Amino acid sequence: MWKVNVLTLFPEIFPGPLACSLSGKGLKNGIWELSTTQIRNFALDKHHTVDDTCYGYNAGMIMKPDVIDSALQYAVDNFKAEAQIVYMTPKGRPLTQKMVHIFTESPGLIILCGRYEGIDERVIEYWGKRGLQEVSIGDYILSGGEIGAITLIDACVRLLPNIVHNEESLVYESFESGLLEFPQYTRPYNWRETTVPDVLLSGNHKEITKWQKSEAERETKKRRPDLWQIYTGAPKECRS
Repeated sequence: MWKVNVLTLFPEIFPGPLACSLSGKGLKNGIWELSTTQIRNFALDKHHTVDDTCYGYNAGMIMKPDVIDSALQYAVDNFKAEAQIVYMTPKGRPLTQKMVHIFTESPGLIILCGRYEGIDERVIEYWGKRGLQEVSIGDYILSGGEIGAITLIDACVRLLPNIVHNEESLVYESFESGLLEFPQYTRPYNWRETTVPDVLLSGNHKEITKWQKSEAERETKKRRPDLWQIYTGAPKECRS
């Protein structure tokens, strides 16, 4: 069974949307398992303090290294398998479908969710030597890592066996081939004086596949030139 343990100050956020649809069915059917660890339980004082002011002139609060370290060690010791450790942070590597595949091939994830201005850098350095990976879901700031964790978990869970009914459909999704997905159509054939491309009704599987690839390339080149550049292996433009 694929497992996830989320370290957070707000365990009540979970499972949230993960209890619905495909991920929710998988959770109910025991295909994957979700648990949370309350970081505040590892505070060392009677007030359960988990953060403190920044050294220097920066505003905001930083999560304490001793608290986070204890929470991570507890999670690792109790996972009973060699989980991948992820810290959700805007400074992390952008999440990709390739990374999602790697995560689902492991026994599971321990996901650390930061709050305030983040966590003490020494924790990242120390646990980075023990496999901690910094991951970002985009170039924007959220109130904490929980929403990013839900995004990461959902992306992973849908790749697990017996989650998606038609697993063949996973092969043709955006990013699986390095391209965006080709346009999709359904009934009615004629809607608002626009019809479905005739090739899709031809029954010629070779031509349909050819059209799908061509459209995927066109969509990627138009919408995501960064992905198109990677797909084609074109060198990046030099800027003076």
